[in-house]
Amino acid sequence: MRLSLSRTRSAFTLIELLVVIAIIAILIGLLLPAVQKVREAAARSACQNNVSQLAKACHMYQDSYKTLPPSVLIPNGVGWTDENNAGPPWTVLILPFIEQSNLYNLVQPSIVNQLNKINDQNWRNLSDRVVKTYRCPSEANIDTLVNRAGRNWARGNYGANAGPGDPTGGTGNPQAVNIAGGNYNGWGYSGGPMMVNVGRAIERVEDGSANVIMVNHLRAAPNGGDMRGTWAFPMPGCSYTANHAVGDAYGPNDTGCCSDDLAACTDRPDIAMGCWNGGWGQGEARSAHTGQVIAAMCDGSVRTFRSSVSQQTWYWINSANDGQTWTDQ
Repeated sequence: MRLSLSRTRSAFTLIELLVVIAIIAILIGLLLPAVQKVREAAARSACQNNVSQLAKACHMYQDSYKTLPPSVLIPNGVGWTDENNAGPPWTVLILPFIEQSNLYNLVQPSIVNQLNKINDQNWRNLSDRVVKTYRCPSEANIDTLVNRAGRNWARGNYGANAGPGDPTGGTGNPQAVNIAGGNYNGWGYSGGPMMVNVGRAIERVEDGSANVIMVNHLRAAPNGGDMRGTWAFPMPGCSYTANHAVGDAYGPNDTGCCSDDLAACTDRPDIAMGCWNGGWGQGEARSAHTGQVIAAMCDGSVRTFRSSVSQQTWYWINSANDGQTWTDQ
């Protein structure tokens, strides 16, 4: 009599299943940071490319107008902190040079009037348009529109360097800009390459075009009531940097409270976005890239600056005519 033996396959025990799940969780935990690093490296590379494109556009603007674009145009009789009557910022002026001529042409008559110091605010019809070149891929808040001055404004992450001091050159009079700028803290003069109503020619960047920032990185605010990081809004911290290496603006991504000065902003020093909401006047360079900001120099090169740079060195890097030298930080 032949006996047949049947084989039965045992299932995983609960302990074995838990061990497998734990191993998979560990592997995912090890893999996720690597994936995030690869994504951020790609985003940072795309951001650097954006900054490079903007630097080229500013140089092309100079080829046409013989100077760099001003940070913002202010018509006759209007103060530079008058948000309702300030003219278009540099980001509007260079649209034809970043392949956005169709957008520029929609409001060209208004821009021509502004260039002639005539207060024509129709250029603001571009305020809610999304321009990809102005958007940093690492910015989490890039899709949040902001409503102010009677319209919606789209986000953006790059700002003209109007100098580490007063963007009017220290005169307070946008019609009589002293391009020399003021002398702060004994660190030298603070004139930026792209100030209110005036842009320097590259050859007039006294400290050397490779040594002075032309375009800084800006960060979009974490809520819909804060105007920081709006590409067409003509105020500091929104489309250009100003007064950003003096007083309580200590340097890029500084973590002090009240660092920026913008109306209706939210003070968030916990995420390196401190702000005093009492009025317009101060906007520091900031980015979502951990521990650093990306910037374009006046010679068109793109550099990365650490958040740990000292306030004095940051002042010199952003001033076109302080007469000082700085070393790589």
